Amino acid sequence: MKTFLRVLGYARELPFKLFFFFFYSILGIVFGAFNIVLVMPMLSVLFNKEPQPVPPLPDFAFSIEYVTQLFNHYFLGITTTYGRLEALMFVCGLIVASVLLANLFRFLERVMATKIRADLVKNIRMDIFRKISGQHIGYFNSERKGDLISRFTNDVGEVENAVMNSLKAVLKEPLTILAYFVVLFTISTKLTLFTLIVLPLTGGVIAEIIKRLKRQAKDTQESLGRIVNILDETFSGMRVVKAFNARDFVIDKMEEESERYRKSSKSMAYKNELASPVSEILGVLIIAGIIFFGGSLVMEDELLKPEQFLGFLAIFSMIIQPAKNFSNGITSLQRGTASANRIFSLIDQTPVILNKPGAVPLGEFTNSIEFKNVSFAYNSDLVLKDINLSIPKGKTVALVGPSGGGKSTLADLIPRFYDPTKGAVWVDGKPITDYEIESLRSHMGIVTQESILFNDTIFNNIAFGLRQVRKEDVIRAARVANAHDFIMQTEQGYDTAIGERGSKLSGGQRQRIAIARAVLRNPPILILDEATSALDSESEKAVQEALFNLMMNRTSIIIAHRLSTIQHADEIVVVQGGEIVERGRHDALIAQNGIYKKLIDIQHTGKP
Repeated sequence: MKTFLRVLGYARELPFKLFFFFFYSILGIVFGAFNIVLVMPMLSVLFNKEPQPVPPLPDFAFSIEYVTQLFNHYFLGITTTYGRLEALMFVCGLIVASVLLANLFRFLERVMATKIRADLVKNIRMDIFRKISGQHIGYFNSERKGDLISRFTNDVGEVENAVMNSLKAVLKEPLTILAYFVVLFTISTKLTLFTLIVLPLTGGVIAEIIKRLKRQAKDTQESLGRIVNILDETFSGMRVVKAFNARDFVIDKMEEESERYRKSSKSMAYKNELASPVSEILGVLIIAGIIFFGGSLVMEDELLKPEQFLGFLAIFSMIIQPAKNFSNGITSLQRGTASANRIFSLIDQTPVILNKPGAVPLGEFTNSIEFKNVSFAYNSDLVLKDINLSIPKGKTVALVGPSGGGKSTLADLIPRFYDPTKGAVWVDGKPITDYEIESLRSHMGIVTQESILFNDTIFNNIAFGLRQVRKEDVIRAARVANAHDFIMQTEQGYDTAIGERGSKLSGGQRQRIAIARAVLRNPPILILDEATSALDSESEKAVQEALFNLMMNRTSIIIAHRLSTIQHADEIVVVQGGEIVERGRHDALIAQNGIYKKLIDIQHTGKP
C-alpha cells in the first residue's frame, strides 16, 4: 500500500481529484443500491393484494429508517389512493431515475480516475527520464539500456493498469460492498451474519493466489527487460551481426530469453485466470448456502417475508461482481506494485555527479585548467595515476599515447563526466566541484570519437541544446566545419532528416556535423576526442585548417592517434598506463627519442 500511495502522489491536485472520485463513487453506489432495493416494493405490489395502512410522514433524520418510512408513506399512499397499477408505475419511474443517476455518477467517477491516471503516468515517465538523464556517464556503461527502456515503457504500462483497476476495485468496490451489506442488515440480520461467516472462505483462497502472483510478476518484468535489451543491442549492432555471421547466435540468445519469459508469463497467466473461476465456484456455493438458510427463515413462521428474501438475494448477487472486481484489482495491484518497485529503485538512485551545496556559476574563463594529483578508477584498478597537468588559457594541449592509456578518461574529467578518485581538477583557481555543472559545461565544446547524432534534421543536430538559433549562425558553423557544401547537396538542405543516429550520412559527414555543433556554441574551451578520425584526407585537411583557426585564442584539449594533426600544439602530453611519461613540443619530443618518437616512426613506416 505504501508503494501504491507513492504512485498516486504523482497525480496533480490528488486530494481534490480523489475527493470528487469518492464523492461520485458514493453517489453512484447509493443510487445503484436504491435501484435494487426498489425490487422489494415492486414484488409487494405484484404479490400482496391486501391493502396496507399508510404510515404517517416521518420527521427528518439522516438514517436509512427515515428514507424507508418516507418511501412507504408515498408508495402506500399512491397504492391506496390511485391503485396498484399506478403504484407499480411509480416504482418503475423511480427505478429508471435511479439508474440514470447511478450511471451519470459512474461516468463522472471514471472521468476523475482517467485524469488521475493520465497525470501520474506522464509525471512518472518524466521523473524517470529526469533521473536517468541526470546520472553520470559511467552509469550507462554498467546498466542495460533495454532494461531502462523496459521500465520506462512496460513497467509504467503495468502501473497505469494497476492504478485504473485499483482506483475502481481496491478503493471503490469496498465502499460498494459495505453499502450493500448495510442494506442487507436492514432486511435480515441473521441472514447477513450467516453470509459474513461463509464469505471469508473466498478471500482466503484468492489471497493465496495473489501471493504467488506477486513473485511471478517481478520475474516476468525482469525477463521482458532483458528481451528489450537484446533487441536494442541487435538492431544497433546489425552490421557486426551480419559481418560475423552471428545471426544464429543472437537468435539462440533471443530464443533462450523468450522461452524464460514464456514460462514465467504462462505461469502468471494460469494463476491470474484461476482467480476468477475459483471465486465464481465459491460464490455459487455461498449462494446455495444462503438460499438454504434464508429459505428456512421464510418457512419458519415467516421470520423473513418472501419479497424480502428475494430482495436479499438480488442485492447479494450484486455483491458478487464487486467482490470479484476487488479480487482482480488486488491481483492487478500486485503486478503493478512489482513494476512500481522496479521504477522506484531507478528513481531512488542518487546520481554520483551532483552540484554540491553552495556551487556557483562559472563566469568568464580567465586563467587555466589544472590537474592536481589526479587519480581515477572505474572500479578498483587505477586508470589514471597522480596526474599533474596545467593547461593555460588560450593554449592547445594534445594528449597522445597507446590505446587504453587513459587519454579520453583524462579529458572526461574536465566537464565532470566523472569525478576523480583522488585529487582534483581546478579551473581558474577553484576545484570544478565548486562550480555548477551546467555552467561549467556551457563553456565547453566537445566533439567525441564517435559522432553522436539524433534522428532529426541537420539544422536541429547542429543547434542541439540551444534555443532560438538563427539559421545564418548554423550555416556559419557548418562552413567552418567544411560541412555546408555537402549539406546543400542533400534533398532538403539543412531541413534534411538524417535518420537513426545519422544513418543517412557517411562517417565523414557525421563527424563534420558534430564539429559544426561544437563550433556553433563558440566555447572558450574545446575538447576534441579524435575529431578528425572519420574524415577522408581532403576533408581532414580542410577541417584541420578550420579547427586551427577556431582554436586560436581558445583553450583546446586534443586527443589524437594521427600525430600529424597535432604537431602545432603548444604542448604534447604522452599518456601511457595512466601516467604522463613525456611532455613537450613536437620537436623537443622527437629529440628525446622516446615513446613519442616511436609512435611517430610507427605511423610513418607502419612497423613498430
